[in-house]
Order: sequence, then structure tokens, then C-alpha cells
Amino acid sequence: AYKRFSELLPKEERENACSTRVPKSQILTLPELRANPFQHRICRVFSTSDDGDDSMSFEDFLDMLSVFSDSATSDIKSHYAFRIFDFDDDGTLDRKDLEKLVNCLTGQGEESRLSNAEMEQLIQNILEESDIDKDGTINLSEFQHVISRSPDFARYSGLQW
Repeated sequence: AYKRFSELLPKEERENACSTRVPKSQILTLPELRANPFQHRICRVFSTSDDGDDSMSFEDFLDMLSVFSDSATSDIKSHYAFRIFDFDDDGTLDRKDLEKLVNCLTGQGEESRLSNAEMEQLIQNILEESDIDKDGTINLSEFQHVISRSPDFARYSGLQW
């Protein structure tokens, strides 16, 4: 992990990799993130940068690798998936978050974009299946409940390397 992290830095900074932050642009060059539709959210969720630039320390990088590893529990994976899918960071998945989530999964191109009616029906179906307390949003426990019934979640959620 340390070798992979330090290789993201310019040669002259590699000696101090433990005390250096890697810019988001370099993190996004990792093959595992390059094609991930949630790459920017992943950087945002794992970065502890005070500057809001989504750069990562070695500890941030380790946290990210551990969540994506085969040995991470489904509780840990679902917790971080929820944070990644919570685009406005308000602690719930509302209609706007779900729309962004669907758009990330289906692609943003004209040919793959759902119509307004299709999007509304899909979001309605997701909420009917997941929104146990019927408040119009999905909280972490509701999300984890749905995920617990999905054994293939880790494999297909983009949280597997």
C-alpha cells in the first residue's frame, strides 16, 4: 500500500510520503478508480483534507483500500457506500441523491439517460422497497437493511478491488 501511495507522488516527494498529501488528480489515475462512476465521491468521502481539495494522506489511502478489500465486512462496505451515494452529505438518500445515483450507474449520455417518467418510476420503486419509515428518504439503517438482503452488493457496488 505504501509503495502504491508513494508512486502517486513526484519522485522528489516520495521520501516523505507519510507526511505528504496526494492530489485528487493523482488518486484518480489509479486503475481501480479510473472507470468507477463514483470516483469523485470516493475521493470526497475518504479525504480528510481541511482544504476541501479531496487530496489524500497515506492514512486516508489506507482507509480507502481497507474498505475496498475483500476482507471488509458488509457493514463497513454498506456504511461507506451510503456515504458515497449521499451526494449532499445530509445523512439521508433523498430523491436528488437517488437521481444522481441512477445517472452515475446508467451513464450521462443521451442514449442511456432515463426519461423523466422512467426516472420517477424507478425512484418511486426504490423508495417503496427501502423507505421503511415512509419519510421519503432512505437513512443508513434502511439502506443497510436492503443491502443485507443483497449478497452480491459488494461485488457490483464498485466497492470491490
